[in-house]
Amino acid sequence: MILIMSSPDDIHATAVQSALNARGAENHILNLSEFPMSMDIGLSFATGAPGNLALRLKSGKRIDFAAVTSVWWRRPQGFGFPPSLTDPVNRAFAQQESDFAFKGMYLSADACWVNDMTRDALASHKVWQLQTATRIGFDIPRTLITNNPDDARRFRGETGAKVIYKAFLASPMAWRETRILSDADMAQIDSVRLAPVIFQSYVPAVRDLRVTVVGRRIFAAGADTSKADYATDVRMNPGIGWTPYDLPKATADRVLAMMDAFGLEYGAFDFRVTPEGKHVFLEINPAGQFLFIQNATGMKIADAMADRLIDGKGTAAIAA
Repeated sequence: MILIMSSPDDIHATAVQSALNARGAENHILNLSEFPMSMDIGLSFATGAPGNLALRLKSGKRIDFAAVTSVWWRRPQGFGFPPSLTDPVNRAFAQQESDFAFKGMYLSADACWVNDMTRDALASHKVWQLQTATRIGFDIPRTLITNNPDDARRFRGETGAKVIYKAFLASPMAWRETRILSDADMAQIDSVRLAPVIFQSYVPAVRDLRVTVVGRRIFAAGADTSKADYATDVRMNPGIGWTPYDLPKATADRVLAMMDAFGLEYGAFDFRVTPEGKHVFLEINPAGQFLFIQNATGMKIADAMADRLIDGKGTAAIAA
């Protein structure tokens, strides 16, 4: 059994599910928002006997975690506690107890995780990403992370070029694109005292890259930055037009080295290629989107993910 921890509304989850179905692999998209009202957990143990790790769904289907061979930790949903559970203390207690029960079950399953949930969360930290990137040998933008307004002013003055600023997380509750630090922003720079901000020197580019890694397979695609309506953040240009890109071997080797450093099976890297040909590392998203690249280039990334999940703890595919 292969589990996809996500929601049936997630088009990435359903794309991989279709690829698994085409290969005859038993699978299920596990939507944690169904717990506790439409999903039961049942864990039982006895001396000298293997533990029983099971979920029972509203449909009557039983998922035995002992039989799960692979899990894609895609974008798991939060538990679906009922609105009637209004007391904040009781709600926090229910969340705590549910977290511990489920995470204990996950740890007890002898499965291949794409990605391991702890490593997935840790790899999202941009400070660690930048530190690891420099150790591995990537070029990175000059960066300052601070909540000190004077340091921010000094950084802008010393950089001698455009400076961008961005958030640590692309939260749905407070999503912000990467922006150029303007004079109007500087008039409000004292507000950074309330929370640290990432400031970086702007990287002039001829091409933006998305490098998607599944196991040891690398799918690199590029977009002509000159065609971007908003060159500061490639995410703001949905119709920019991605094409396959021949990633230099040295860069590909560093990409895999970074995957190994974080212990990841899947990752989506963002780079900028400068006019001088440097490949500047921006960040890695352990749960980044890939369908926009697959649809534009024909690269079979969903198939690669299906193959990796089927392979499980076997030998992963060699880098493509």
